[in-house]
Amino acid sequence: MDLFTAMRERRSCRSFLDEPIDKAILEQVLEAGLWAPSPLNAQPWEFIVITSAEMKTRFLAEADRCRQWAVETSGWKWLASYRADFIAQAPVVIAVVGDPKKSGVDMFQEDGPVGYQHACAAATQNILLAAHALGLGSVWFTFFDKTEMRAILEVPSEKTPLALICLGKPAEEIKPVPRKGLEKKVTYV
Repeated sequence: MDLFTAMRERRSCRSFLDEPIDKAILEQVLEAGLWAPSPLNAQPWEFIVITSAEMKTRFLAEADRCRQWAVETSGWKWLASYRADFIAQAPVVIAVVGDPKKSGVDMFQEDGPVGYQHACAAATQNILLAAHALGLGSVWFTFFDKTEMRAILEVPSEKTPLALICLGKPAEEIKPVPRKGLEKKVTYV
């Protein structure tokens, strides 16, 4: 699949078939993440591949806990109807874990290390595009408390769980979503 086609056609999938992902395809998807850029080529990411139903149920419980907190904190009533059941439904969930010590020179700047997060986001995008190109559906999920997720995943305190990527064969066709044009999003200086 052409890269530009993959970027235009990839959509977040929130309904998956109950079919396993072939290991060779999963490894292609994971390898795509390894080729993301990173500060000083530090490659600050680690990927934890989860297929355990018990773990996915714990992720869903954490998402539901965060949703309830967000409804109470924000007052956004519409958020009460948001469901993250796709986390438990996806055949594979990839946890993207970042290492702030592998952030680059920004770790010495006032705002502290953020480059590692950007690199992990680039790795996540590579994974999403590769999954789409290989016929899989995916969704990038971040609606969780990092401290709670660190405990669930048994990640050392010096590392940060940044994203869960749900993968599987889509259970239904995913409708395109609109994008604003260049004229609304780009400024030339």
